[in-house]
Amino acid sequence: MAHKFEVYQDKAGEFRVRFKYNSEIIFSTEGYSDKSGAKRAIESIKKYVPDAPTEEV
Repeated sequence: MAHKFEVYQDKAGEFRVRFKYNSEIIFSTEGYSDKSGAKRAIESIKKYVPDAPTEEV
């Protein structure tokens, strides 16, 4: 698979999500106190990203 979400625990003990494409990290999220928060972030991204506009700044 060329792309995937990963949930991991950082050194501070917070759960984060990173999105990888071809083994390259494209982005990672803020830290969440529990794994369920990180999983909700994934669902939110999947739900709202298709409608995200592109802006040139």
